[in-house]
Amino acid sequence: MKKTLLSIGHGYSAQALASLIGLENWHIIGTTRSAEKAKQLSHQGIEPLIWPTEQLWQALVRADYVLCSVAPDTSGCPVALELGALMHKQTFAPKWVGYLSTTGVYGDHQGAWVDEETPLNPSTVRGRQRLMAESQWQALGLNLHIFRLAGIYGPDRGPFSKVRDGTARLIIKKNQIFSRIHVEDIAQSLATSMAQPNAGAIYNLCDHAPCPPEDVIAHAAALLGLAHPPKVDYETANMTPMARSFYAESKRVSNKRMTQELGIKLRYPDYKAGLAALLALEGLT
Repeated sequence: MKKTLLSIGHGYSAQALASLIGLENWHIIGTTRSAEKAKQLSHQGIEPLIWPTEQLWQALVRADYVLCSVAPDTSGCPVALELGALMHKQTFAPKWVGYLSTTGVYGDHQGAWVDEETPLNPSTVRGRQRLMAESQWQALGLNLHIFRLAGIYGPDRGPFSKVRDGTARLIIKKNQIFSRIHVEDIAQSLATSMAQPNAGAIYNLCDHAPCPPEDVIAHAAALLGLAHPPKVDYETANMTPMARSFYAESKRVSNKRMTQELGIKLRYPDYKAGLAALLALEGLT
């Protein structure tokens, strides 16, 4: 009998998970806010559900596994809030619930290491909303697993397009360190957790090589055989408020729990391996 996964907010990471686990042994219900996206999901063999909808509860009670990728807002996670209201009237107990959060909940550590036991002190609005959402999910009393994701990259989400079109810049800010993870490594971490639930677990999902962001851009240019993009000082760089906010926090994120408790062997242990794979996927190497 097929297992059922309800993917609420079936976006980039959830799509990678669906590709990994496949449809032979899984029935996947994917929610989206877009009618056009719903058609695409249907063509992929995924049962579409346009959300918000009163049919969410019916989908929830059918699901053995539930993954929420929906971004929070000023009230926290809209899914957790809706689910909390529904659970006052009815109950359900999936084998596994996953919530995709962010390493932004740790705040700024000036390049120092953080792990899952580090006190949470987000310094951005996004980070504070994610922390609120985590608490809302924890309050539901489900078999919850929280995954704090570092910066995500992968197919169609890499630095190459900006390097090629000449819009990339090496933004220089002293002691700025980011962690990141390839989307396929997110997928394998989620699938592994689903196979061995550990209710209450929290995992940082990131690779082994936190580094300055300009190193990644420079390496991408080198792989393409192009000159390094120009260096621009962070203080004078022309950046959107969203882009600038990412530079408000600097930290090295530990993945020790992910590798030891889940036994994950990263397919792309650092950005060099990941970028090489992205180019290979394009057929350029």
